[in-house]
Order: sequence, then C-alpha cells, then structure tokens
Amino acid sequence: MKVDFHFHLEEGPYSFNWLQRTAKALEVVPGEPKPVGERNTLQWMEHQAERLKNRLDEGCFTERWLEAYFIEGRKKGIERFGMVDHLYRFEEFRGYYENYILMDDSELGRLQRYWFDRVRMCSIEDFLGAARKMQAKGFPLSVGVEADYFPGGEAELKELLDRYELDYVIGSVHFLDGWGFDNPEVKEIYESKDLLDLYKYLFEHVKAAANSGLFDMIAHLDNLKVFNYRPDESLMIELYDDVAAALKRVGVASEINTGLAYRYPVKEMCPSPSLLSKLYEHGVPITLSSDSHYPDDIGTLLDEAAELAKRTGYKEIVYFEKRERRTLPL
Repeated sequence: MKVDFHFHLEEGPYSFNWLQRTAKALEVVPGEPKPVGERNTLQWMEHQAERLKNRLDEGCFTERWLEAYFIEGRKKGIERFGMVDHLYRFEEFRGYYENYILMDDSELGRLQRYWFDRVRMCSIEDFLGAARKMQAKGFPLSVGVEADYFPGGEAELKELLDRYELDYVIGSVHFLDGWGFDNPEVKEIYESKDLLDLYKYLFEHVKAAANSGLFDMIAHLDNLKVFNYRPDESLMIELYDDVAAALKRVGVASEINTGLAYRYPVKEMCPSPSLLSKLYEHGVPITLSSDSHYPDDIGTLLDEAAELAKRTGYKEIVYFEKRERRTLPL
C-alpha cells in the first residue's frame, strides 16, 4: 500500500516565486476555472491575477485547497495520508522558536528574524480545524505537526504539544546552534565547517530528539546534505550505524523522504541508500513521504521510494493514528 505521511499545506515567505508556484498548483484545485485567452496575453494574465487574488483571500485552509491534495494523491495511488505543518508557522509556538533560533543583530540573526516573521502567519487552530473537516468528510487522513528539536527545549515543547490532540508528531532538526542550515541564503557557512564533525553533531541532535520521547518519527535524517556538502560517505558508516541503533532502541520510526530529491540541489532522497540499509539492519520502521508543500507535488517520487525500500529489504511501512503506530504491507 502507498502512503504519503509527511506533506504540508504551504510555506512562505510570500515572494513572487511563491506566487508563481501557487499559480501552477491552482491548476489541480477542484472548481478552479480554466485559463482564459491565449497564454501570455493580457486577457490570460488578468485571469491569472484574479485566480491568485481569490487564492490569497481564501488562504490555504479552505476545503478546495485541501481536497486537491487528496484528489491528486489518489490519482497517484496513495491510500493513506499524513498531513503536518511546521510549528514555526503558528503564533502559539513563537516563544519556543525565539528561544533557540539565532535572531540577534548579526547578519545571520537578522536574516533569520526576517524569515521567521514572514513564515509565522497563523494559529495552529486554523490548521487543525481545516484538517479535522477533511477527516469528517471521510478522507483517510492522520493529522500531525513537524516540530523542530532543540537541545534544552524538551520540557517547553512537551508542554506546548500536550495542549493539542494529534495523531502523530514528527521530530526534525533544521537548526544547529541556531543556524538554519537548509536556508540557501546562508549556505556559505558550510565552507567554514569540518563536514565530518558537522554530521556527527547533527546525528547527536537526532539521537537526542529520539531519546526525548516527544516524537513518533524523526524526519529526513541526513538533510544536512541539502546543498551537497557531505564528506566521503564511507567515513559516516559508523555514524549511520549508531543513529539507527539509537532509533531502534527507543522505538522511534523514520521515513524515506523524497523532498530533497526533487526540490533541492542534492537530488537524493533522505536517507541515503547506505543510511537506509543501516535502518533496515537495526529494524527501524519507516514510512513514505513526499514532503510536498503544494497539492500538485503530493506523491512525487513515492514509487521510486517504495522500490528503494523493497530493494533494501523492507516489506512493510508504518503510519500513525492517535499516537499509535500501525503497519501496512509495502
């Protein structure tokens, strides 16, 4: 069975590139009028502008926008869905992120403050309310959040998460000592790092996240490779073995996440085939995820991810309901 258990509704900052990408996604949204006029004519552009204005007025929590994910997903054979959004989008978690992301008066701090103030744009209740409506309509949907892990923030995060009824919580590491390492505007920071030490540091965070007891699964384990900064992988096999053993020891799942393969320079899924083999050797359960942020991307490369899982030896995948892990045959 095919699942897509990690996809998002949208994410800013709200640039012209975002607007263009949203216009493309509208082509699969039910009820959208067909384009008017020949492409690149004034009539066509006026129609596009009207469609985008309506989308901005409605926002990303409308039933039409959400239904597009399920319609497109079913076309691609997906039978079970898991929808999350990043906690940094939600005002309720503002203080948590301000405690741990570098947002001081340094160049990096100012850039990250600029980003944070533009992606944090709604309440988690907006997201949960929209998701519950989809569940009530009968869509096979689990609802969760993707929460960034910060050492020392475990108690604060637990207190915040305990306020909400969720089917699952994904843990992820996007920040090391306050640096958002997947931001292309600051990727030059990699140049000053010893890459092997940096990956060791990442995996220490991953193991601590797993040990925290906060998360049902840990996302994109080796996403530090996003811009192709990576040491010889033969030097990381022991690190892979160690992190896989840690996940198994505490019963935390992971995923094959295709997002880096189709959206980022590295053009490789997370985890790498070598890391996936270590997860399999240790018996770490996995699920499949497109990490889509638009409905037309849902399910991207999941057939390839499923084949990779099978070649590695996996015969089943997992999903979550009411914080309980369930299995499905691949």
